[in-house]
Amino acid sequence: MLHHEEKTDEGKFLRQEDQFRSWIESSASSKFPATSGRYHLYVSFACPWAHRVIIVRRLKKLENVIGMTIVDPIRDERGWVFNDQKDPISGFEYLSQAYISTDPNYEARVTVPVLWDSKTCQIVSNCDDDIMRMLNSRFDDFTDSNLDLYPAELRPEIDEVNDLIYANVNDGVYRSGFATTQKAYEVAVHRVFETLDLLEIRLSEHRYLIGNRLTEADWRLFPTLIRFDTVYYGHFKCNLKRIIDYPNLYGYMCDLYCHDDIAETVNFDHIKRHYYMTHPEINPTRVVPIGPNLKLDVPNNRERLSNK
Repeated sequence: MLHHEEKTDEGKFLRQEDQFRSWIESSASSKFPATSGRYHLYVSFACPWAHRVIIVRRLKKLENVIGMTIVDPIRDERGWVFNDQKDPISGFEYLSQAYISTDPNYEARVTVPVLWDSKTCQIVSNCDDDIMRMLNSRFDDFTDSNLDLYPAELRPEIDEVNDLIYANVNDGVYRSGFATTQKAYEVAVHRVFETLDLLEIRLSEHRYLIGNRLTEADWRLFPTLIRFDTVYYGHFKCNLKRIIDYPNLYGYMCDLYCHDDIAETVNFDHIKRHYYMTHPEINPTRVVPIGPNLKLDVPNNRERLSNK
């Protein structure tokens, strides 16, 4: 459910800002020092913002370093709830309790992902961008992965692509779906497809968004693409085209889906039940569609572009 502050008088959706943005540091004397076993993630398989964090945790092989709890996909007026009555780490029944524990005066919308400090019992961050980068670099002493999704030499280009994708695709589908006027909807949906058209051209020349190297830019785009034909096309009325109608975007999406067990991070049951059952202003019947049946583990021949 949206807070009224997230809707403008012109009918536009305006996403709230993340409230908790502390950082884990390498210094042992810092407030949140990097260490194994202290921090925990609260995420949803349904949420694209949480999905990108789940992916980085998997790629960086941090499963034994940072724990993770999956919230129930059905969210009510009390917000995200834990599947097994109580979270085994904190004892909370609702994720909102973590927010109130950190800030008793918190009144904004409760969101995922959350990076939780089990020692001080407070939220380190609820900013997916920051959490992705902390997982990418702050825990390297505790993993044998040398993967760097945000290399220094590529950061200017990564940042430029991230900005384009966030405003027009990642958040663009929400600006389309939650628009409450025709004008706001049409402006948002056209920006979505103008940007997808640009990305289709870009991916005709390179295997990934930044040449032939996988970076965080790819894992920011993937969660939106994988949800597009299933929920955004119909539920959010982004229906000018499907991703399957874009040969390069579709092949790229399948390529990423088949990369290093990423398929295990995709849960269409959670995705569909969340969107179709928790947005009554969009789908008051709460009926969940049984399709589409996407074919994702298919040959995509994207590796041919690596040789260009």
